Amino acid sequence: MKNHNHNINSEIAYTHLFSKKKQTLVAALGVTVGIAIFIFMNSLMYGFEVYSVESLFKSTPHLRIYKEEKISQPLVSNSENNLALLANPKITKESKKLINPNLIIEALKKQPEVIGVTPNVSANVFYNNGEAQVIGRTSGVNIEEQNTMFHLEDYIVEGKYSDLKSNQNGIILGVGIAEKLNVRLDDNISVATAYGVSKVMKVIALLKTGVTNTDNTLSYTNISAAQQLNKHGSSYITDIFVNIKDFETSRKVLPKFKQLSGYEVEDWETANVSAAAANKIRKMMAMAISFSIMLVAAFGIYNILNMTIMEKLNDIAILKAIGFSGKDVIKIFVKEAVIIGIIGIAFGLILAMILVKLMGNLWVGGDIGFFPIRFFPKFFVLGIGFGLLVTTLAGYIPARKAAKLDPITIFRK
Repeated sequence: MKNHNHNINSEIAYTHLFSKKKQTLVAALGVTVGIAIFIFMNSLMYGFEVYSVESLFKSTPHLRIYKEEKISQPLVSNSENNLALLANPKITKESKKLINPNLIIEALKKQPEVIGVTPNVSANVFYNNGEAQVIGRTSGVNIEEQNTMFHLEDYIVEGKYSDLKSNQNGIILGVGIAEKLNVRLDDNISVATAYGVSKVMKVIALLKTGVTNTDNTLSYTNISAAQQLNKHGSSYITDIFVNIKDFETSRKVLPKFKQLSGYEVEDWETANVSAAAANKIRKMMAMAISFSIMLVAAFGIYNILNMTIMEKLNDIAILKAIGFSGKDVIKIFVKEAVIIGIIGIAFGLILAMILVKLMGNLWVGGDIGFFPIRFFPKFFVLGIGFGLLVTTLAGYIPARKAAKLDPITIFRK
């Protein structure tokens, strides 16, 4: 008997849908637009977030281990007269050198949350080519480890990053530096430091991260070359860069890594306060916009389906008059709403994919390049779940209300 009722309810639901195709299409179109906008706007907001994070981590590690610079202390002090032998304390010369960096690196690599570790020797330098001079910063690195952590190969526009390994006096220049110095691949430039050291280096590759400040100042050399520029030997390491599985947990692991290394540990948020604050603001905006879109889409879908059901009050009265219960009426119109929802969701997913694809192919120029919108499967899944939930509720609420009406009252109206 239940199967019989189920078949009749389904037949009535299909009859309602296909006898008034225009009304069904309008209702499905409302669902389509709601789902498409929901997916599109979330993809847009989170696309910006991913772009900003990727831009930041093109040359910035999740964690940096370093030795804090120390100020020289007075040799003799007089607490009564506040007199000191050293009246002008300064930063000590050897303060940046890490002791036993290789042991620290090996210990870090054994940690379960760590995905990349590499030593670094940083130096402020002057890039010279004839009369042209550019002030910047060079990082002495193990190029293979650096590529693993920062995906350098994705940003090399000329030459090969791997050639740095076989060329001890090679240098990878940011495109901004190369343009200002008017140098090309295989040209030689002079790199000097404030320590009075100058080296002639060969340009083996050009780097373009898309971040103007980085491209205009940063270069990569071998660790040995950076050590020479700093006027130090092979044991001189200033920093250890660490990447972990989830960069958002960087601050939580600080105490552990500080205890493990015995040195100061700086997370990316502390090193980039403005960028971290902007990232939090974008997340809050994305959540607020997503919630707002969800509410607007839900009300839009509900209003359309509510009007669709209210227009069928006469049909409901007839069904109740010939013996259909209120539960049967609810099942019929919920089934209609779900079918409309499935149709609308299917077209909404297609429309969202088209919109994301079109916007992703839009060139905006500058450091950004193409518009930073991306496909996020989770939003398509959320769109499906959201669409089914809203259409089911949008069908159930008005159908439940209509099922309680007296058929005689409806006929009188």
